[in-house]
Amino acid sequence: MTQDSPKMNSVGRPSAPEINVEATLFKSLLGGKGLLQSEKLIFEKDDYSRTGVDFADIAIDASDLEGLLRSDLSLPGLTEPEAMRHYVRLSQKNHAIDLALYPLGSCTMKHNPRLNEKMARVAGLGDIHPLQPVSTVQGALALMDTLSHWLKVLTGMPAVAITPKAGAHGELCGLLAIKAAHEAKGQGHRRTVLVPTSAHGTNPATAAFVGYTVEEVAQTADGRVDVADLASKLGPDVAAIMVTNPNTCGLFERDIVEIARLTHEAGAYFYCDGANFNAIVGRVRPGDLGVDAMHINLHKTFSTPHGGGGPGAGPVVLSEALAPFAPKPWVVSHDSGFDLVEHDEGVSAQNFGRMCAFHGQMGMFIRALTYMLSHGSDGLRQVAEDAVLNANYIKASLQDLMSVPFPEGPCMHEALFNDHWLEGTDVTTLDFAKAMIDEGFHPMTMYFPLVVHGAMLIEPTETESKDELDGFIAVLRALAQAAKAGDVARFKGAPYLAPAKRLDETRAARAPRLSYT
Repeated sequence: MTQDSPKMNSVGRPSAPEINVEATLFKSLLGGKGLLQSEKLIFEKDDYSRTGVDFADIAIDASDLEGLLRSDLSLPGLTEPEAMRHYVRLSQKNHAIDLALYPLGSCTMKHNPRLNEKMARVAGLGDIHPLQPVSTVQGALALMDTLSHWLKVLTGMPAVAITPKAGAHGELCGLLAIKAAHEAKGQGHRRTVLVPTSAHGTNPATAAFVGYTVEEVAQTADGRVDVADLASKLGPDVAAIMVTNPNTCGLFERDIVEIARLTHEAGAYFYCDGANFNAIVGRVRPGDLGVDAMHINLHKTFSTPHGGGGPGAGPVVLSEALAPFAPKPWVVSHDSGFDLVEHDEGVSAQNFGRMCAFHGQMGMFIRALTYMLSHGSDGLRQVAEDAVLNANYIKASLQDLMSVPFPEGPCMHEALFNDHWLEGTDVTTLDFAKAMIDEGFHPMTMYFPLVVHGAMLIEPTETESKDELDGFIAVLRALAQAAKAGDVARFKGAPYLAPAKRLDETRAARAPRLSYT
């Protein structure tokens, strides 16, 4: 290598020159940076006399509204170009999946195909109203019925409720069905739910919300449910267990069948948190493992956006034992078309009620079914295989520099690291994550799961290419080497290049300013 040749990083790319970031930055006159404009809050740009739309004076008698009228709405006034530029400038300050990899573990922030968005806007589906007569929405009901069918096929479960709006809402649905089933059998005294230490925080919160007492189940040294501890706590007062599989440490519960057997033997039901279904979709059917209820985050496994312009969707599949207690309404087909079951009679006589006023988020249903049909059975199987492959590639590429709490065997869809490798460097997990922002990457999930000290949970998802992963790995390796080399200043002041610098996050959480003055 000649003196003028650039240094090469671990993936054969030229390394960025080492610079003193603070010394090279200067302040522009108006706070801009390069071609990125500084932007004030919209209320700071306010001029009520300006507007992008002209409204005619209203000459309607509103005396019947009594004191409900407001003369000053205090809305900001902007012209159309100002409004457009305001939101575009704000968008340039946000990280997005369309810009780069989003490594948040346990969140599955993956690419949302544009085909899905196009289908969600098809006339007759994207513009229907929940109060339309059933006869005018037959296509929508057929779509919901088809989606329900494939969710049941993929999970090996006989029934599904698609009304829940998100994962936690799905947990609520599953536990309410379990509660109704116990009460129907005269087992209403079962008031305890067992939850592993590594569970998603929504699991114990949902159980408590339903009125159950939550008892923790220990974890083994290899990051899985302690079956012996579970068995010792199963008794006549236990209503259900809630187990995430693959679990929050990114590991498959090897004893899942035995866990189900012990649970059913004790007269309890097995609720599975299906947040990580994308790691096993097309390869494993939860129903075959003994699961009684499981929610499916459509935004995680089937590519719908988080929210998607409204509520999300967290369908819940149910076993034969819980199917009679599914919430209304649900779609049924007959000779003359499709209908909604909405009354407490016949097959719906034992339903536990409604989860919400209407059926669900139609846009999410369309996007999820589009994703299923465009992939096919072989494609959905590949989703799981690629998700697991990508996570193991990251784990294998970093574990010589960054410590792994559960090194034995492969992980599933996410790679988990701890802060043991940072001991003696004066760099924390938070410092490391902040430095990633200066390198153009959103930080991974930090300090979760709580069972791992200084956790760094990385989920690359199945939609990232090897080239993207190599760039991400190269950055983490360079940062890890800098931390071990004692370059503490690079981390303690990071991020230097973000619109907002290092914030006092503890103070922001404990004393937030919730209104603009």
